[in-house]
Amino acid sequence: MDHDTLPQWIGKTETRQDQVTLTPLRALSATLDRAGPPPVLGDPVPPCWQWLYFLPLHPMEGVGPDGHPRRGGFLPPVPLPRRMWAGSRMRFHHALRAGSAIHRTSRIASVANKQGRSGELVFVQVHHEIADAQGIAISEQQDIVYRGMPQPGGAPRPGAARSDEQFSRRIAPDPVLLFRYSALTFNGHRIHYDRPYAINEEGYPGLVVHGPLIATLLIEQLHRTHPGHAVRSFDFKAVSPLFDTAPFEVCGRIDGDLASLWARGPDGQLAMEASATVSMASSTSPQ
Repeated sequence: MDHDTLPQWIGKTETRQDQVTLTPLRALSATLDRAGPPPVLGDPVPPCWQWLYFLPLHPMEGVGPDGHPRRGGFLPPVPLPRRMWAGSRMRFHHALRAGSAIHRTSRIASVANKQGRSGELVFVQVHHEIADAQGIAISEQQDIVYRGMPQPGGAPRPGAARSDEQFSRRIAPDPVLLFRYSALTFNGHRIHYDRPYAINEEGYPGLVVHGPLIATLLIEQLHRTHPGHAVRSFDFKAVSPLFDTAPFEVCGRIDGDLASLWARGPDGQLAMEASATVSMASSTSPQ
């Protein structure tokens, strides 16, 4: 890998335009089995549902063998084969509304090469600002990690998830759920829907549950149990992968204005940890 060229991507920016159309909101609402009527024009966009917009619409000729766009567009051309959305830190300034015109400005904030226990890693941090006519609605820092294929015995065993939850829900991540989320986010990465590829090419035991989907399910469970609270910030970190081979749990507890959230795998392992700051909802708050 040419380490000298990757830092040249730092500071690179792009701007995209979109509109908060109803069909993606209604489709995700159905996918998550949300109670109540489907979204209508003017409704607030729930936290993490902004990922339904500004989708990377690359032509088929620009798609690599893993289903991702080929390297070297907005993101740096890191040649390591595995790419993972490792976490995000979001701040919600006001709610986006269904029907609104929106735009997003993105910037590569850092590119860092490190050596981990499992081999070489490259961390790319991307900053996004999503705005509507009122100004910036959402600020997000996204962490993307590139790594090589795992060596036998190279991955450390994940630690146990906490067990002091106040609320939880069992999730059965079947292929239909994963396919729907891939389709809604126009995510062509084959590890989420192509079982032979996931097992034979990337060495996973089954289809991989999307990190953003797990994060969305955590926030969704907070909404289900505390519907009167608005999310002001949400941070999450992926710890270990989950697969469609077994159910997992989304868990949480809320103390004052701080919600602690986590995903617990079928063996009790910590799969994702997250936190959110909340307040009582108003008519302009994200839900």
